[in-house]
Amino acid sequence: MTNLPNGTTFPTLEFAVVGGGTVQLPRDVIGDWVAILIYRGSWCPFCIAQLTSFNRAADKLKTAGIRVVALSADDEKTATRTVDEHGISFPVAHSADPSRLEQVLGSYIGDDEDGRYAQSTGFLLRPDGTVAVAVYSSEAIGRLTASDVLGYVAHVREEEGSEGHTGPSEQAEAS
Repeated sequence: MTNLPNGTTFPTLEFAVVGGGTVQLPRDVIGDWVAILIYRGSWCPFCIAQLTSFNRAADKLKTAGIRVVALSADDEKTATRTVDEHGISFPVAHSADPSRLEQVLGSYIGDDEDGRYAQSTGFLLRPDGTVAVAVYSSEAIGRLTASDVLGYVAHVREEEGSEGHTGPSEQAEAS
């Protein structure tokens, strides 16, 4: 298991999504910033809080040019129920293989009486499909938040747009 370092091109993965069809990452999101949220399952209250938080921020995320895709090992019926019960407006993929997520993305894995699942793992991808930020959780807490994603993208855009860009140590010295 190897975590994906920042700057790495996100590996090609394809998932079935609620409502039909598939999403292929990163191909289907190239050109936009995208938050990829791997959640433990519909049974996890922290995961539902994360999904609904991103859903509440949907207008701000859209205005900022940030897309969201979520996925879990939940089967199609369970993922559909999650989308319907919580009014999730972004694509939610289902039936992801936790072992594959562990192997390809470095996600931590959990086991319970219902089987294996991937621990919360979040990626913020740049418009070119490279990892800007990776957040790996080894348990129920510790995950990407909508406000952090919005703030980070705004910060990067500001830095990239500023003349005479300086690194963090030079900025600290100037303060």
